[in-house]
Amino acid sequence: MAARPSTFGNMVLALTVICLVCAGLLGLVQHVTADAIARSDQQKENAAIAAVVPAFDNDPLQERTQVGDAVVFTARSGESAVGYAVKVRTGGFGGPLVMMVGFTPDGTIYNTSVISHAETPGLGAKITDPQIQPRAQVVGKNPATSVIAVRKDRGEIDAITASTITSRAFLKGINLAYDVFRTLNPENNEQQPQ
Repeated sequence: MAARPSTFGNMVLALTVICLVCAGLLGLVQHVTADAIARSDQQKENAAIAAVVPAFDNDPLQERTQVGDAVVFTARSGESAVGYAVKVRTGGFGGPLVMMVGFTPDGTIYNTSVISHAETPGLGAKITDPQIQPRAQVVGKNPATSVIAVRKDRGEIDAITASTITSRAFLKGINLAYDVFRTLNPENNEQQPQ
């Protein structure tokens, strides 16, 4: 049996079949792993909420409020709100920086958590360390009475050495989260310092 000569039509047909098979396999893998990915994302979110607000006894995932691109999770002990975890996204040096900022009801920053980032390993990626300058220095500050910006920008916070862009992005995320917090808590609408 003689081999068929290669033609443009044969090549297009072969490539189309290969692409359809690959697309089908990718779709199948996505379908099979979608639940596991969603569970993993929810576990990360739960851990971030627990890390940024005082002890609570409710399920903050059930008390979520969407405010623009941000999501606010209310943490309660009994009937009283003990904290608000605000999930925001800002642009870092390497790409998006997704973080959770926890506020007490009076607007004081309780803690922060970096959920995901694309920062440079060894430099901007240090933002995941809770003891690094910007993260450690914002805890206990209230954006209504403190300038949450790097010192180079006339703020009160030290930047990560050789990673000012990441530090600025992180602090921008804090300020975005505080703006969202203020929209939900009008009694905390004091003017932010200049």
